[in-house]
Amino acid sequence: MASTYQRTAILLAAGTGNRMASTVEDKITHLIAGKASILYSIDAFLKAGTVEDFLIVYRDDAQQAKLEAVTDTLSHDIPIHWTAGGKTRQASVLNALLALPESTDYVFIHDTARPLVEPSAIQKLFRATLENKAAVLAHRVHNTIKRVTATNPLATPATLENLNRSQLWAMETPQAFEYTLIKNAYTHCLENNIHITDDTSAAAACKHPVQLVENTTPNPKLTTPADLDYLEFLAQQRSSS
Repeated sequence: MASTYQRTAILLAAGTGNRMASTVEDKITHLIAGKASILYSIDAFLKAGTVEDFLIVYRDDAQQAKLEAVTDTLSHDIPIHWTAGGKTRQASVLNALLALPESTDYVFIHDTARPLVEPSAIQKLFRATLENKAAVLAHRVHNTIKRVTATNPLATPATLENLNRSQLWAMETPQAFEYTLIKNAYTHCLENNIHITDDTSAAAACKHPVQLVENTTPNPKLTTPADLDYLEFLAQQRSSS
C-alpha cells in the first residue's frame, strides 16, 4: 500500500502477563504453532504494507535481548526500533509516542498479545484512519452484558442493570491515529491524572471521535492459559488454508 506518509507500528510487548499464572515464560515469545507469538504481529503488518518501521516496547533488558534474537530471524527491510516500557500500558504507550520523531504522521498501536490480526483488517483500519484521523478494530458484543453497581456483588444479591447490546462493541488492537492527535491525547491524560486502559479512551478524553472498523475475523488476546489452545488451533487452521 503505497503512501507518502510516515507510518509506524508500535508493538507493545512490555506487559507482565500475570494472568498467565507462570504457564509460559513470556507470552510474547511463546511458540504458537511453532512460531514465536510476536512474529505473527510483525508478519501481519509486513503483509499489509501499511508501515515503514516498527517500534517495539519491551519490559526489561533481558526481554529485549530475547525479542531481538527472535526478530533477527526475519528477512525484511523495515527497521525495528526499541524503547523501554513503563509500569502500565498507558505509560508504555506514552513512552513510545514520545520516542517517535515529530515527522511521524500515523501510528498503529498494537498489543502483541493479539498475534493473529489479519493483514486485511490492518489495511481496512489504515484506510479509516486516513479518512477520520482515529480508528479502531472492534467487534460486536453478542453476549448479554449487565452493569453491577454493588461494591461486592459476589457477597450478596445485587441489582443487575440491563445494557443495550446493540450499542456495545468490544475494542481490539491495532488502534490507529494521526500521530499528533494521539500524542497530545496521551499527554493530556498524564497532565490531568486520567487513567485509561486503551488508546481510544485517550482520544475520548480529548473528545476526539473514533471510527469503528468492524473486524469479522478472530483476533483473540492471549491473556490466560485457557487462551493458548484456541490460538494454537486458529494458527494451525490459517496455515493450512
